[in-house]
Amino acid sequence: MTSVGKGGAAGLRAVILAGGRGTRLRPFTASFPKPLVPLGDTPVVEVLIRRLLEFGITDITLTLGHLAELMQAYFLQRRELTSRLSLQFVVETAPTGTAGSLSLIEGLDQTFLVMNGDLLTDIDFHALVNFHREQGALLTVAAHRRHVKVDLGVLEINSDHRIVDYHEKPEKTYDVSMGIYVYEPAVLKWIPQGQHLDLPGLVLKLLQDGQKVCAWHADCQWLDIGRPDDYARAQELFGDGRAQFESI
Repeated sequence: MTSVGKGGAAGLRAVILAGGRGTRLRPFTASFPKPLVPLGDTPVVEVLIRRLLEFGITDITLTLGHLAELMQAYFLQRRELTSRLSLQFVVETAPTGTAGSLSLIEGLDQTFLVMNGDLLTDIDFHALVNFHREQGALLTVAAHRRHVKVDLGVLEINSDHRIVDYHEKPEKTYDVSMGIYVYEPAVLKWIPQGQHLDLPGLVLKLLQDGQKVCAWHADCQWLDIGRPDDYARAQELFGDGRAQFESI
């Protein structure tokens, strides 16, 4: 078991992206910020913050947009939690994307973590940061292997309109981004101030300029709460053992 506060991630600053509109969970998120969606009686963003605390990460900035006032109001009532943190809020006046919002945050002058605010995971942040440093990467993306099943018969058709193959409900495996990243501050020069830029666009910019961007395969639980199927699964997993996601 990893010791609390020991390891590569301890003391780093973390940015939690919590400004999305949660369109995949509508109508629930029309009047409710997606990171406040509950797992049991606890919002998913609080579960994530409690896990960060276990890794010795206490300097946390939340970027807010949609229904920002509800997010701020929630944490004002969570003194037991926020007394253990240096918690800051950055409120966007217009959406700037999953990378663009970083241009609004002051003081990102050392290696820092960025993550979506709607994740349920038991990722080892120490292992992620250690890998990033060992690789000498400018940006590291935590990756997860996801199996995707197509619940349809998939046809292969040639130029003469003839069927040449038939795959019944095929399943493919992809390496997908977990929405968790380790940044070096030098990345910020590729992010225009106040302009919209999502993480995929930033990665492509870095690759075009010959920069080193790495992926770290995480052997862990990971669910994207913004997906209805994942949210249902997250409720089951969290109900069976919340300590798995909040402690190390």
